[in-house]
Amino acid sequence: MKQISRVAIVGGTHGNEFTGAYLIKKFAQFPNLITRNSFETVTLLANPKAFAVGRRYVDKDLNRSFLKQELEDPKLNNYEELRAKSIHNSLGYGGYEQVDFILDLHSSTANMGLTIILVNSHPFNLKLAAYLSHINPLVKVYRCSFQSVEENPFLNSLCELGFAIEVGPIAQGILKANLFQQTESLVHAVLDYIQRFNQDKIPSINETLTLYHHLSSVDYPKQEDGTIFGMIHPELQDRDYEALNPGNPMFLTFDGQTIVYEGKSTVWPIFINEAAYYEKGVAMSLTQKEQIHI
Repeated sequence: MKQISRVAIVGGTHGNEFTGAYLIKKFAQFPNLITRNSFETVTLLANPKAFAVGRRYVDKDLNRSFLKQELEDPKLNNYEELRAKSIHNSLGYGGYEQVDFILDLHSSTANMGLTIILVNSHPFNLKLAAYLSHINPLVKVYRCSFQSVEENPFLNSLCELGFAIEVGPIAQGILKANLFQQTESLVHAVLDYIQRFNQDKIPSINETLTLYHHLSSVDYPKQEDGTIFGMIHPELQDRDYEALNPGNPMFLTFDGQTIVYEGKSTVWPIFINEAAYYEKGVAMSLTQKEQIHI
């Protein structure tokens, strides 16, 4: 694998996720913080119009706008669709500022802690994720893989190397100092790792990685007209990455009834009660916990 020569740090893909957006502003003001001598680092505030009004998006979720067929469709021209095309033409394959690695910074209202989101299983990404979880045991690694780049709607589909960092819980449209600092520390750890990779000085660690592999998403209890009639059960709220066993409570209906998990095996739910996912019909995502050797 060749050396990495250009890295992009992206924030504000969702305009009301302030941690990443304000880190981008900080790095723009103090570029020496992200300068490493073996590669160039560029920053991007991905959705400036949504950030200016403190909303997740203006017309469409930008982080669901990078499907290959949509990027190539000239009829798609709302704000986020045009923004996705511009970012693709800049940072993506063949772009005028094509990068070798993309780090996309996000935050969540769910109790996600420090989460790395992989959209592929490239060995470099796996080794870097293993390194980050080794130096910080609070780091969790969630893999939401796609069969091909064409099926991946996320910004990280523009580059084979890289991933998203998701931190929480934090309300939309605010900053929380501890999560800001923890995210920044992860950014520096990523840049330092790339620097060592370019210098053939990768630190030696036990390359066993705990992955939370995406299985499915679960919607809220809904009536026939689509309205919600239940909420996350109090015993499940904020228990992201904890085991959910058959028969455990999942939802509490408005009339006080408990809906239990009826699966046949243990799962590990994440993104529990994420505010941005109500519109997507997602109450939580279920994952399978597995150990892999890289």
